[in-house]
Amino acid sequence: MTICERRSKMPVTAAQLYAWRLRPETCERLLPPWLHIRLAERPTAVEDGSRVVADVGRGPLRRSWVTRYKDSIPGRRLVGEQVKGPFARWQHTQLFVPDDDGSWLEDRVEYALPLGAVGRLAGGGLAAARLRRLFAFQHRRTGDDLNRHQAVAGRPRLRVAISGSSGLIGNQLAALLAGGGHEVLRLVRRAPAATDEVAWDPARGALDVRDLQGIDAFVHLAGANIAAGRWTPARKRMILESRTRGTDMVARSLARLDKPPVLIVASAIGLYGDRGDEALSEQSDAGAGFLSDVCRQWEAAAEPAVAAGLRVAWVRSGIVLTSRGGVLARMLPPFRLGAGAQLDGGRQWMSWISLDDLLGVYHHLLFADDLSGPVNATAPHAVTNREFTHVLAGVLRRPAMARLPAMAVRRLYGEMGQELLLAGQRVLPARLTERGYDFLHPDLESALRFELGRLRE
Repeated sequence: MTICERRSKMPVTAAQLYAWRLRPETCERLLPPWLHIRLAERPTAVEDGSRVVADVGRGPLRRSWVTRYKDSIPGRRLVGEQVKGPFARWQHTQLFVPDDDGSWLEDRVEYALPLGAVGRLAGGGLAAARLRRLFAFQHRRTGDDLNRHQAVAGRPRLRVAISGSSGLIGNQLAALLAGGGHEVLRLVRRAPAATDEVAWDPARGALDVRDLQGIDAFVHLAGANIAAGRWTPARKRMILESRTRGTDMVARSLARLDKPPVLIVASAIGLYGDRGDEALSEQSDAGAGFLSDVCRQWEAAAEPAVAAGLRVAWVRSGIVLTSRGGVLARMLPPFRLGAGAQLDGGRQWMSWISLDDLLGVYHHLLFADDLSGPVNATAPHAVTNREFTHVLAGVLRRPAMARLPAMAVRRLYGEMGQELLLAGQRVLPARLTERGYDFLHPDLESALRFELGRLRE
């Protein structure tokens, strides 16, 4: 048997730490983004006899990993044992230890690899290293999430509706909020299968406002993926209408509620267009191009809610860094092979934000009663494409000496490549900075190290 352990100080009492860990949504928050793991089944309550089923890997290599809880002590200990999975034996014990100014989280895994001595020789070092990476990530995220919840501990718990909750950002935001004790309603485009689901169909204008009575906030994230394929006329129409129709319907529906909730609408820094080295704040004018037109109409579609007196905020997000999807996920395969390349001359600005910081911006806006209008959700320090390429290659410990000419980008991706890859915006989170917003990952290297499981001890 091999043992891997980690102990970290947490900003809450042991009882609060244990209660957070008991929430089923916490499982979603603790999945390492750099591994291909999806929760196929999670318990409605974490208790002895309940189980977690995860799909590990992709394609023909995908396998099921089943863990069952046992021998737990309420408030003090959780124990999960592998029923089916990649290890010959696996038992994970979590201890929640009281301390004078918080608590300690102690993780201990006892495991054995398959094939006995051969397995230990072939994969022992790799397994131990991966577990250390996993614990470092999980302990950091646990502390970060708990700090966010503690910052608003004196405020009432909220009832929040989320559209686009099945998407990467929506799913993680729902898990973060539920982990803080808030009630989340998920809008779904099918018949509801649970009490926390509400049916809607933005294409047909179908949304029953009675389902939204009593909500404190609505976070509107739904919209077609802008990078799913070349921008044909039909695709461009879908991108625009998926945002404007849904936003208009949500805004008009919320305006009819007895108690007006907060409306937070996703937008993007594409609104500013290609602006070279110009530093852009929320006061900057919109630019030119397809994405700028989409963002202008997208934000304007929320005007019925503004006219009805609702507090409305538009989150103009930059490039969201997560290895589960988006720009970073597309860049990782070639970079891991040592074939990473800067785009054209690499001079275009990339205004980025870590996934957890973007979630933090939405969380902040839910409680910032005096903050409305546009909010730039970007890290304080934008980088050029050349700098991004250098830092990502460094974190992965791979060379990245190639260069992809602009002509090749345009041939491969057309107008989409021009606006998403070759254009740039140097966007500043001016309003967040003025309020002293505390970014978890203000610099690119720390964000990439966290997201890729390469934290420095």
